Amino acid sequence: MTPTMSLWRDRPPVPGDVELADAYDDVVVGAGVTGLTTALLIAKSGRAVAVIEARDIGAVTTGHTTGKVSLLQGTRLSHIRQRQSDRVAAAYLEANREGQAWLLRFCDLHDVPYQRRPAVTFAHDSEQSSKLARDEHEAAERLGLEVHWDSDLDVPFPQRGGVVLADQAQVDAMDVLEALTRELRAAGGVVVVGHRVVRASGSGDAWVELDGGRRIRAENVVLATGIPVLDRGLYFAKVEPQRSYAVALDFGAPPELMMLSAGSPTRSLRDAQGPDGRPRLVVGGEGHVVGRASSEAEGVARLEEWATRWFPGAVATHTWSAQDYSSHDGIPFVGRLPRGAGHVYLATGFAKWGLTNGVAAALSIVAQIHGEEPSWSRPMSRRITRPSGALEIARLNAAVGLRLVTGLTGAELRPLPDTVGEGGEVGREGVVPVGRSRTAAGTCSLVALCTHLGGTLHWNDFEQTWDCPLHGSRFAVDGAVLEGPATKPLRRREADVAISTEQ
Repeated sequence: MTPTMSLWRDRPPVPGDVELADAYDDVVVGAGVTGLTTALLIAKSGRAVAVIEARDIGAVTTGHTTGKVSLLQGTRLSHIRQRQSDRVAAAYLEANREGQAWLLRFCDLHDVPYQRRPAVTFAHDSEQSSKLARDEHEAAERLGLEVHWDSDLDVPFPQRGGVVLADQAQVDAMDVLEALTRELRAAGGVVVVGHRVVRASGSGDAWVELDGGRRIRAENVVLATGIPVLDRGLYFAKVEPQRSYAVALDFGAPPELMMLSAGSPTRSLRDAQGPDGRPRLVVGGEGHVVGRASSEAEGVARLEEWATRWFPGAVATHTWSAQDYSSHDGIPFVGRLPRGAGHVYLATGFAKWGLTNGVAAALSIVAQIHGEEPSWSRPMSRRITRPSGALEIARLNAAVGLRLVTGLTGAELRPLPDTVGEGGEVGREGVVPVGRSRTAAGTCSLVALCTHLGGTLHWNDFEQTWDCPLHGSRFAVDGAVLEGPATKPLRRREADVAISTEQ
């Protein structure tokens, strides 16, 4: 298996600032594209702002994206039109247009390289996939995008053509984050890494609380963490956590197209440049709800097999995965958090299109902080959940309930063996579900219940993590929180812990 590292993150980490003051005008939680753009816009308005990141800059979704900056987003527009009015769908498109325009202007101004490419939603060699692609073509035309259908795409794998939108863009996501961080600091803001926010309040003297108990005061708090780390508004029940995979392959002449399939299995393609200066083909897909795959490693293997089959001679150099959240109707949730006294803001539900949606969310949140709101933001924030959307919310939560019951039952019926082979297993030890792992780092036993809402954890055999199938929280092999709504680490079974500190 090739190294589990994002192509974009194959470089030294962006350093964080050391000092964190006791108070700021605004605190932004999360150092991805949404958080850093929000903070930069705030800082440029003359306000004191700090970004607080639990891990390092770009550690979560943005650093693992495919880097597409496109208004044609697979079958997103037709999906939205099935669940919302054309007015809401048009507002979504306009928000993404604004986000794309802002990001590319920023790249132009600060010498961040990007490439112009046609975006393509292509049909697999099946009737169902062809219909989905044609539906997206119709939706895009109806909403005013200048798309066309190409029946003869110049690619080596079977397909039935696709809808094409010219003059879109692709970036190296870490180039963008490095530039945003540099400009934020120049504007007086700070980015502090290695501190996890576990609580926040917007009432009275607003504050965020770090995992060590320290509180930082702020007039406003922006949660740009993929999914809010606070349960107010129950957004964890309105979005579905999706994990997908990518492989970068050394290949001499990748197609200069940004492609995404309609239907399953998902296949995403783009060209890129590797850290050695050689061209790369980036292939993505094999998505699933977090914690609900039989084997994540097998999904990555299928991607590599598909890529090397249709691009002979391609050699994988990087493999990685990314997590993002999809809302019940395809529209992100952006704005003030309920019961946040008007001073806590959130942004979630970008459905893997955060480089446009995340910037649009930043533009909307900063406008709201200043007492304004973009015209395209209002139809989305005030949308009504239609029957199809209500059914989707019901489906999401029915699946969560089923996983809660079957996960506990499965653990109860499966006694944990005395010894565990390479990898991890969950079983019963007494009355407690226990996860035991054996990896190159050592052995470890943990209480295998998510610290968010008690879901029984699943061992991710690709990344060697404990993943929650309820709402997407993820934990390192030693129980440390990686991402998701959970903010507390897993409890260790101290009688069986031997994690090596050597790397």
